Amino acid sequence: MTKKKSKKDKAIWLAALGAAAAVFVSCSPITGRNLMSENTSPSATKMQSNVLGAYLAGRVAHIRRDFDNAADYYKVAKDDGADNNVMLNQLYLLLASQGRIEEAAKYAQEAIDKGIHNSFAYMVVATQKMYHGEYAQVIKIMNQIDDPFYKSFISPMFNAWGYAGLNDKTKALQELNILNREDGFKSVYAMQKAMLLDYLGDNKNAKSAYEAILNNRNSEVSLRMLDIITNFYIRNGNKDLALAMMGVTINSQALDSLLAALKNKIAKADEKNTSPILSSPRVGAAESLFAVVSTFRYAEAIDVAHMYAALTIYLNPEYSTAKIMMADIFESRDMFENANKIYDSIDKKDVGYYPAQIKKARNLVKLGNVKAAEILLKSLSEDYNDVQVNMELGDLLRINNRYGEAVEYYDKAIAKTSNKSSLWVLYYAKGVALERAGKWKQAEEVLLKAYNINKHYMVLNYLGYSWLLQKQHIEKAFEFIVDAYNQAPNDPSINDSLGFALYNLGYYDEALPYLEKAAEMYPSSAVVTAHLGDAYWFAGRKNEARFQWQHALGLKDDSGEINIKQTKSKIKQGITEEPKIAYDKNKVEAIVGKIKVKK
Repeated sequence: MTKKKSKKDKAIWLAALGAAAAVFVSCSPITGRNLMSENTSPSATKMQSNVLGAYLAGRVAHIRRDFDNAADYYKVAKDDGADNNVMLNQLYLLLASQGRIEEAAKYAQEAIDKGIHNSFAYMVVATQKMYHGEYAQVIKIMNQIDDPFYKSFISPMFNAWGYAGLNDKTKALQELNILNREDGFKSVYAMQKAMLLDYLGDNKNAKSAYEAILNNRNSEVSLRMLDIITNFYIRNGNKDLALAMMGVTINSQALDSLLAALKNKIAKADEKNTSPILSSPRVGAAESLFAVVSTFRYAEAIDVAHMYAALTIYLNPEYSTAKIMMADIFESRDMFENANKIYDSIDKKDVGYYPAQIKKARNLVKLGNVKAAEILLKSLSEDYNDVQVNMELGDLLRINNRYGEAVEYYDKAIAKTSNKSSLWVLYYAKGVALERAGKWKQAEEVLLKAYNINKHYMVLNYLGYSWLLQKQHIEKAFEFIVDAYNQAPNDPSINDSLGFALYNLGYYDEALPYLEKAAEMYPSSAVVTAHLGDAYWFAGRKNEARFQWQHALGLKDDSGEINIKQTKSKIKQGITEEPKIAYDKNKVEAIVGKIKVKK
């Protein structure tokens, strides 16, 4: 198979997978006529009315993404006599999406018995059989799936764990070897093979397989892989080697926290009493399904990832990585309450508990429950008190205008930061809090510390814009804003800063495209709208200027820059004087020439 053909086939396979598991878009209307078989008797008419009512209630819940209630209403319609294949498919898909696999399997089997050849229906039933240890049935069901993607990727993994359950090592490895034929599946094959050998007690070959994964520079070792591999080493008397593996550092506060939790777990482990993670074939099979989730965790295949994450968690209810992935999928759909229910199901002793609670706090903010988020974060800080939780608290307090308290938590985070290259983020956030608190000199000092570590566009923009407002370091301020713009030409705040700078320097026509783009991208910003109005005035577009100023008065001003009295005066009288800023024209002209993306 050529690479070109392989890509084409994968696109076809993905389309088939998506169609089979498209629970979130599969709510097309079904009429009362085709909900039941034809029968015009009075009792049948009454029953049909009840069925239609339940179906319509289910459809409303489905559209609102209330999937549990949607499934319950569809069940009522189905159990009261609805006979429609589309709704039957929707029913087991919705049940599966909510982790209600036992119920989903009943209706998936009914669909199979009716001759509805949806590959995912077979997958649901096979997963239920795997959970209950019916390994021969798992293999029989999976082999009925004729879809090429299943046959080349999903079925070989799932069947391999079925054969592992039957203690048939030879057939398990033969089945799994199908993955090794496709270059894109080789890394998944390597990990699945190592886990199979581990579960089957072939420690010598499992050790070689795990080492091959660790030594492969082209293979990413996930936290879950580290957990499984170190678990193997601990059980085989190599706890020191497991700890040595954790010397890895990752430039991410969240991952650092996870690694720290895993390292602590390893340090406390008793080699003689450590239980295997791969405790049963269903746990191994959950790993194979999670490989599907990881492969298809992107926008075009989000339904596929969701459904397989639900199957994964059903097979292994302790699988926190899968739970966090499922919650992340819910978050991508703005279903924050659903995500938080998932986070709350993660055990406090699990390495995933802490990052899950951090994400829960963020979701509480998005749901408007800031107080609950603060209480949660402060509770976490008592147990962890690390960089992450202090930074989260600082951010939460800052965005709620509690700048002095925010600075205190940023200072705690700064004191605990070992990775000095990442300090710029904390210095930047602290500088913003100080500036908003009216302590500009302190803010400027801290922001310059951030600048000296990383000349990031956020730092450049904040410093440049602040200097411009205060009519200080004009040439340097303009240069910083231009540098920020060249790094992030599509950022609305930076487009506003550049337009505002050009306006203040007397380049009215040149300022307009940047301010118009900022207003288009950030229509709810009172400051951006007001800036655009100012530029319109001196560009001779006075009616448009007054419209923008009037509009700015109707928007919420989070910046504190809008002077309501002055803005009302502009609407009546216009702007009587041009901006007055002293600057070196030659230097400014040279900086204008550095703008890379011209409007």
